[in-house]
Amino acid sequence: MIRIVIAEDQGMLLGAMRSLLNMEDDMEVVGLAKNGEEAVELVKEQNPDICIMDIEMPVKTGLDAAEELHASSDCKIIILTTFARPGYFERARKAGVRGYLLKDNPIEELVHSIRVIMDGRRIYAPELVDFVYEDDSENPLTERESQVLELVAEGKTTKEIAAELYLSAGTVRNYISTILDKLGVGNRIEAISRFKEKGWNK
Repeated sequence: MIRIVIAEDQGMLLGAMRSLLNMEDDMEVVGLAKNGEEAVELVKEQNPDICIMDIEMPVKTGLDAAEELHASSDCKIIILTTFARPGYFERARKAGVRGYLLKDNPIEELVHSIRVIMDGRRIYAPELVDFVYEDDSENPLTERESQVLELVAEGKTTKEIAAELYLSAGTVRNYISTILDKLGVGNRIEAISRFKEKGWNK
């Protein structure tokens, strides 16, 4: 019997997936989680064979949870997402995710993928892989600019960043202005989001 944990913040979808997977003779859903943190705890408690995770979840994202479990568990992770974004796929691949599938694929495809992954193989939605290879963009930021943005992402103020990097506050502001221009965004929050989305923070 293939033991499965599902992590999904949309209750209706979570229940539907449990019902459909439990209808398979060789599968049993042993736990349901509404966020990444619950998923990590459930995997540790239940020691399932497979954990199916959404990416965009509260508290801890599916990718954050996958990265944490990669270091501490033998559970095979399948990411199920509506987001065909290259940065996400790259992070998932580095976190040892065995499957990366789009949510709008039929349930039969998920069931087939679970069995394939249990046989030791990996399975990625062709749409996602094509998308990744089409987007060969590299991080446009210099090492120092990336460093500044990572400190911004940690919630540090301009003054704190200046002190940590031995720069003047004005120089830090100039760096941030350059970062926004290079990433084509309007504010720090968007810059952090774009940086993480592309997988450039890894």
